[in-house]
Amino acid sequence: MAAPPRSALRPGLRVQIIEKHNQRTGALTEGVIARILTKSARHPHGIKVMLEDGRVGRVQSIDL
Repeated sequence: MAAPPRSALRPGLRVQIIEKHNQRTGALTEGVIARILTKSARHPHGIKVMLEDGRVGRVQSIDL
């Protein structure tokens, strides 16, 4: 499944991210977006965001 584009993301949205130290295992972290850090519209590994609790990672999916 392709990572969602930047246009689909906004602060306050609940998402699943993969943090840098979990890239090998693929362990996902759930949280709420505080800031969008990637400036480009798309990124092959996912748009980088900061969650409300301060964790940073790339968005893999949006929770509905």
